[in-house]
Amino acid sequence: MPVLSPRRLGIVLVVISALVFSLAGVFTRGVSSAAWDIIFWRGLAAAGFTLAYLALRGHLRDEIRAFGKPALLVAVLSALGTSAFIPAFKLSSVANVALIYASAPFVAAFLAWVLVRELPKRRVMIAAGLAMGGVALIVGGTSGGAHIAGDALALVMTVMMAGVMVVYRCAPATTAALPAAVSSLFLLPLGWYFGDPLAVPPGELPVLVLFGLVFAVASVTLSEGARRLPASETALISTLEVPLAPTLAILMLNEWPGVWAVVGGTLILGAVVWSQRPAP
Repeated sequence: MPVLSPRRLGIVLVVISALVFSLAGVFTRGVSSAAWDIIFWRGLAAAGFTLAYLALRGHLRDEIRAFGKPALLVAVLSALGTSAFIPAFKLSSVANVALIYASAPFVAAFLAWVLVRELPKRRVMIAAGLAMGGVALIVGGTSGGAHIAGDALALVMTVMMAGVMVVYRCAPATTAALPAAVSSLFLLPLGWYFGDPLAVPPGELPVLVLFGLVFAVASVTLSEGARRLPASETALISTLEVPLAPTLAILMLNEWPGVWAVVGGTLILGAVVWSQRPAP
């Protein structure tokens, strides 16, 4: 059996993470449980699986030792992002949330420019403008107050996750798995307070636990893959999640994106792919 090279293995791992992350909308929209109940059980399962994985690999002690201020900031931003991410799926369509999130690399470039004076390349600035135009088309084409609130939460989540990207850019040695687990633990008391986890229908509990496992797998495979690939290649491969999420919503939930979501999403995806092309 041929052994994959580090680069090929990295590609496989990032593709797996994109496939798994694309299921988030299906899990959230596919159950009747409220957003905070989903956040609680998903977080409990994700933290448990991630910590177990680190312990089995013998990396838990090293990650705890390396857990500094950047890792804590990643955990806080990830927790804030998740608290917007899950309700966004409940209030808007899977396509809208996924396509708005596709603009995260450009939001990260803007934050890096504002916070650490890292001036983005001209191509990235142009692509960012196109992507923001795509987001405006998606949000502008939304009808109904609930959908607009969901799109706004998707934007909040995008800003939070862009902040995570900036932290990793400024402190590349920051670990990935333990901050993801800690972010889930941060949300448990909030999920318990704002939700009613014990009222979740028994038939949905295994689904939410599976959701937690899926999130843990996606986080671990992304971090392992990113260590083997250039950042630009990781970002480009990760955009597979964007067309996959609406496609899975169509196939599994019969949820079709609106015309403006398709137009805006095409603009965002085109901007992402164009921005990652090597300069002539």
